[in-house]
Amino acid sequence: MMTTPPPLLGESPAFHAALAHVSRVAPLERPVLVIGERGTGKELIAARLHYLSRRWDRPFVKVNCAALPESLLDSELFGHEAGAFTGATRRQIGRIEQADGGTLFLDEIATASPAVQEKLLRAVEYGEIERVGGRTATVDVRVVGATNGDLPALAAAGRFRADLLDRLAFDVVTLPPLRARPEDVALLATHFAVAMARELGRPLFPGFTDAALDALRGHDWPGNVRELRNAVERSVAASDPDAPVATIVLDPFASPWRPRPMASVVVSEPELTAEVAEPPADLSVPPGGFLEELRAYEADRLRAALDRHRFNQRQTAQALGLGYHQLRGMLKKHGLIGGG
Repeated sequence: MMTTPPPLLGESPAFHAALAHVSRVAPLERPVLVIGERGTGKELIAARLHYLSRRWDRPFVKVNCAALPESLLDSELFGHEAGAFTGATRRQIGRIEQADGGTLFLDEIATASPAVQEKLLRAVEYGEIERVGGRTATVDVRVVGATNGDLPALAAAGRFRADLLDRLAFDVVTLPPLRARPEDVALLATHFAVAMARELGRPLFPGFTDAALDALRGHDWPGNVRELRNAVERSVAASDPDAPVATIVLDPFASPWRPRPMASVVVSEPELTAEVAEPPADLSVPPGGFLEELRAYEADRLRAALDRHRFNQRQTAQALGLGYHQLRGMLKKHGLIGGG
């Protein structure tokens, strides 16, 4: 089991400022959010927060909220009792209970459903969880959440619980992108290249040519450190083992035989020839998907109706043409009232 913080390389002022922030907040027994673009090392920072805390010798449990659908994420986080659903033949301890006494890292936390967010709020606020199937347990867990999204904007749009955000954002560590760390590009590239040469069984890494270093420093790195690592490793693998790396393979898809984009479809009818255009921008699928857009719209309508009727649920239900219990079910679904 690792008992020391994972190594993080960098000499730039922006990177050192982020590490200083992590060192300052790590000993505090409070939730933390880690915000940054893809590939900036959010998981490494979460691990550093854990191993610099008083919980360093306790479990560090990781969950990717985007990797599981809502029903499976609920069971994965909170566990379930035997018989809670088809196929649940025995009790399963969830990741939150597994992290008891330690740290729970929730990656891509912005993708968690409203129902899961509601249960997370109770876990963070009161240290209580409810397994699927009804059993309640008490846990002592420090939560570290991570996302590349704008959580305050999502909360303002009703797509992330504002009360959960308030609890998680005791402190927020925002990681600089690699383009804000130009001093670190060559250092990181050499580190990855040496490791790749060793993996390939080469006795040494002969370095980069000046042109290769210029290419590394001149790239914008939208994928940040992860993209840099991939580019360096593929370039070392493709290079002459006995000569400095001269070519940086930034785009592995680059090829003279790369398939071209499909040509526009032309529809011909009598007295009509028209090129099928791209759909208007306002008809495109939103970033969260069509169902997520519908969910947000429904929550916004419910919230506005509640506000208009001063949170009188019976009047709100009547105005919307819903039954009282039907309205309450929809409010619970979107986390607008408690589950009791």
